[in-house]
Amino acid sequence: MTAPLRIPFPVVDEVSRHCVQEEEPETVLIEVHLPGELDPGRLRKAFLEALRRHPRILMREAPGPWYRRRYEWELTDEPDVEAVSFAPPGPASLGEARARAMAVAPPLTASPPIRLEVVPAPGDTESGAGGGADGRPAAATGTALLLTLNHTALDGPACLRILATAAEIYGGRDNSAAAPPVRPAEPPRTDAAGLPSPWTPPARVARGAPDPHRGARRGNGLLHTELLLPHRPKGSPYTVNDQLMVATALTLAHWNREHAAPVRPLRITMPVDDRPRDATMPIGNGTRLVEVPFSAGELDTPDLPALLRRTALRTRALKALPRPQLGHGATLLTAPWAPVAVRGALTRGLRRAAAPWMSTTLLSNIGRIPYPLDFGEGAGCAHAVWFSAPARMPRGLTFTLASTAGRLHLAVRWSRALLGHDDGVHLRDLFTHHLHSTEATP
Repeated sequence: MTAPLRIPFPVVDEVSRHCVQEEEPETVLIEVHLPGELDPGRLRKAFLEALRRHPRILMREAPGPWYRRRYEWELTDEPDVEAVSFAPPGPASLGEARARAMAVAPPLTASPPIRLEVVPAPGDTESGAGGGADGRPAAATGTALLLTLNHTALDGPACLRILATAAEIYGGRDNSAAAPPVRPAEPPRTDAAGLPSPWTPPARVARGAPDPHRGARRGNGLLHTELLLPHRPKGSPYTVNDQLMVATALTLAHWNREHAAPVRPLRITMPVDDRPRDATMPIGNGTRLVEVPFSAGELDTPDLPALLRRTALRTRALKALPRPQLGHGATLLTAPWAPVAVRGALTRGLRRAAAPWMSTTLLSNIGRIPYPLDFGEGAGCAHAVWFSAPARMPRGLTFTLASTAGRLHLAVRWSRALLGHDDGVHLRDLFTHHLHSTEATP
């Protein structure tokens, strides 16, 4: 019998593996809403076939002694566990499925490190729990697909690629990715004048009022909201992503002023993904992280048009810079110069020591969902897709956005050690307000 193929953990996977915390699982949650219903047997077969077509997801952490120099992924021909489950219908089913998705990460020791839970007829109309902040209720009938993935193994865009393949197999319709928007090529440039030094500790999200009854403040809280896409004049030098970045910065500056937090510059982590979206897309953790700085002064009674233009220059320049996914330090730290147990202890110690310099928050803009996610007759195309990125301390707060069917889907996720549900609602409302303020009147 041939031994399973083994692949050493890439840099991102290893750093994440070293820093695993049970109280705040490193999970990414993707929630897809369909107007119709799915056949359980057909969906299981389609999802299994999608996993086989993307074999890099059929993997588990290979066992090994503490003194091994590398963590390794062991590729499997078939799943070790059933990856698809079906929740019973009921008014609380969707909320309970979300809670499960954030509380328990799929184990790395069983292939694949992803779970798909199907929730029928999500009649969830509470604003922020699936309904729209503009008052438009969620669909009263249909199906919600909740995909939970262990972020040590892969990221949201890779998981979405697998779901698009499953939709194509299930519905028999083309689910190829749409071509990305074409923007005029410009030489990246930025004005560094007035920007804070990268050695300056950035602002932290001010502590709110954590809910005392929620499992000793363990895990993450989550709000989903549906918004209109922000307007911007044709030919604007900035993109919707720049509007989202400015709205995030203004939201946090507003929140910290309300809580009398020390005035400091902000740094917002932004994932950048350059992978193709077709069937050749590499499966795994493929995004690189850049940090967008904001000085304290430019967020105090800002000139919004000027701030949007400066932000556009910064984000373009940062995207154009060649840089390892987590920087050069992480590459050195994960080199096999010592056993993984030793390097793991060092990584955790350095992470604690570097906490004051970690960015203020993370803004992950998936952008327009490139796939139709068309499951064919009876189930239909996705009309809402939410992503939510982990919100571990010391950041404790993330904003994740995606656009589907001309709507913007926002997930606000926070650490319950830092914020409570009412805090999440207020931050959601602040973000909505400041995003609206970035719009120019048509």
